[in-house]
Amino acid sequence: MEFRKIQMFVEVVRQQGFSRAAEVLFTTQSTVSKAVRQLENELDSCLLDRGVRGVVMTDAGEVVFRRGERLLAERGDMLREMDELRGLARGTLVLGLPQIGAGALFAPVFTEYRKRFPGVEIRLVEHGSDQLEEVLRAGGVELAASLLPVPGDFEWLPVRREPLVALLSPDHPQADLESMPLDRVRDVPFILFEDGFALNRIILGACRRRGFEPSVITKSSQIGFICSLAEAGLGVAFLPRLIAEERRGDAVRLVRLEEPDTDWDMAVIWRRGGYLSSAARAWLDVVRDLYGGSGRSV
Repeated sequence: MEFRKIQMFVEVVRQQGFSRAAEVLFTTQSTVSKAVRQLENELDSCLLDRGVRGVVMTDAGEVVFRRGERLLAERGDMLREMDELRGLARGTLVLGLPQIGAGALFAPVFTEYRKRFPGVEIRLVEHGSDQLEEVLRAGGVELAASLLPVPGDFEWLPVRREPLVALLSPDHPQADLESMPLDRVRDVPFILFEDGFALNRIILGACRRRGFEPSVITKSSQIGFICSLAEAGLGVAFLPRLIAEERRGDAVRLVRLEEPDTDWDMAVIWRRGGYLSSAARAWLDVVRDLYGGSGRSV
């Protein structure tokens, strides 16, 4: 049984489809489909229900997905340890960064890291926080940035906490407020990020605690597009204050949310008990130096 086939199956489940998995793996859809079929034949089990509901795991598929993630993670740890024995690990760090806040928070870390360790190549994987956690579990990255709280299978180092703000057009009735509870915009269409962004989970969870489900007008992964829609008065969008301040202008108003458990609390995370290369430990040292993080020691 080849690791590549397991990797392709795991990615199909993660991406909820063969075409998106092929894009992530930089291969063709037919190659991914063939690999999954071969894996099913080797195991003499149907792993995916390819029905009208899309790609759905069978009971056997759930077992292979769970075990496959662990196998891939262990393989990544083994390769990193072997590289260190050969004196190669200092040359590469595979890092997962979110699409919200990466520039503001991690560009300074990147710059300082390059000054200290110019020989280390940093390979970036960019997704929403929830998806990065899945990639980290499978060993696709060594470190990732995600929003706290994180599941118990991760260790973490805090980076920065920011309140959320609502982005409203200037003519909105709530636009001149300094702060407000979330239910003041319950009747306004919401403009959210795509699925896989932890920020969505925070906002929707707060709505449910307030007793309502928002009307979502659209979802996007592009911050600029989301801000433009809010500026045009098509709905309300939400961003961490740090990120929203970069886009402040006459065309949009920022109103701080008065909601418990809605802070944007960014951290660097890694697998509990997983192997960390010297390059990864050095990245954590730079984060501590720049942000004074007091996360769990490694």
